[in-house]
Amino acid sequence: MSPLLALVLFTAVGLTGCTDDRTVDGDGRIELSVFWWGGERRAELTEQALRLYSSRHPEVTFRVTWQGETGYYERLATQAAAGNVADLFQIDDDYLTEYVDSRIVLDLTAYAASGALDLSQFPRGLAQYGQVGGRTVAVAAAANTPGMVYNRSLLNRLGLAEPRIGMTYDELIRWASQVTRESGGQTAGTMDASADYRALWLWLRTQGKELYQGREVGFTESDVTRWFELWQSARATRATPSAAVIQQANGGEPARQLVVTRQAATSFAWSNELTELQRYTKDDLAVVAYPGDPKGQWTQASMYWAAFRGTRHADTVADVINFLVNDPEAGAILGTERGLSPNARIREAVNATLVDEKMKRTVAFEARMAEHFGPAPAPPPKGHARIRALLVTHAESVQFGRATPRAAAYDFVAEARAALAT
Repeated sequence: MSPLLALVLFTAVGLTGCTDDRTVDGDGRIELSVFWWGGERRAELTEQALRLYSSRHPEVTFRVTWQGETGYYERLATQAAAGNVADLFQIDDDYLTEYVDSRIVLDLTAYAASGALDLSQFPRGLAQYGQVGGRTVAVAAAANTPGMVYNRSLLNRLGLAEPRIGMTYDELIRWASQVTRESGGQTAGTMDASADYRALWLWLRTQGKELYQGREVGFTESDVTRWFELWQSARATRATPSAAVIQQANGGEPARQLVVTRQAATSFAWSNELTELQRYTKDDLAVVAYPGDPKGQWTQASMYWAAFRGTRHADTVADVINFLVNDPEAGAILGTERGLSPNARIREAVNATLVDEKMKRTVAFEARMAEHFGPAPAPPPKGHARIRALLVTHAESVQFGRATPRAAAYDFVAEARAALAT
């Protein structure tokens, strides 16, 4: 989508208006602009939290802008090109490093060092995952981790064991083949995760590698060949559905995930998507770790709060970020809408109030996984979003038989290197 079309489709609501202007009145009042993606519920809760901040700091008001995720980064790029980025904006790890490199993001290191931006209640890995080049450049708005969502009802009907934390990929594929057989071929055992960058990354980490090494890829052609061959063998044993079915879910849309369309017993997702996935099926869903050593996983930022380097109110923006992630009342308002609170104390308080059984299950899963988490890597370098798309393209070329695993791996690695070099 072009930036112009993104502007046309833009949807906004505001507390005091819908522009990105930053103004300071003669009486010392400060108006901050805030920009994020999400739905109406996220907007309602975020605005409520910002109103709470204003009630405590009457001199500070907010102009808020929000929209759906589609087109968000096109609009943000348009703002950046005009030097008119919101004082405070939401970003994810697809683009964080790119915006740091472009000198759009404010360096928050001094605020973190002084305690004005308090990260002491964050899991260490989560605080690290907001650092680029050793500098704190963003703060996790919420935490999340990859999870394999599975159909518990189906497994109970078939009399089969549920997947477990720490099972290997070979064990998963054997288990999935059994699911396919016992269901009479009506439901495949697992989604084919060869196009899932999270799965590839965690698989590499269990072998002492990373998806990236600085600004270079951390994998070889041989690694990717073995990854594609792993899933090719899974398809050969009917552990996964056909390529045409697999492709429906490669885009990640919850309603099209195979665990809810009953075309597979598992889907690879984010753990906090369990509640949303459950809305699309009457079967009982549960979540477990991706296959492999759970030490390969780490607590990730579902998204960040970042500040514009050109803001005229850096101290206030940093204080607002600190409020959004550390204030108990703000935490109670925001709940789990963006994921689990990054602040351990607030998360515990919010968890005690949860009524959604699937969110309770997600919280319990995250708590179990926290005992196993390994160290966090650096956020992905510029070009990560392109590499994610390239992985889907080349995984699908193998899924449909248009390329061998080795040929697809060769092309993927070459194109991934080029994407990081631009």
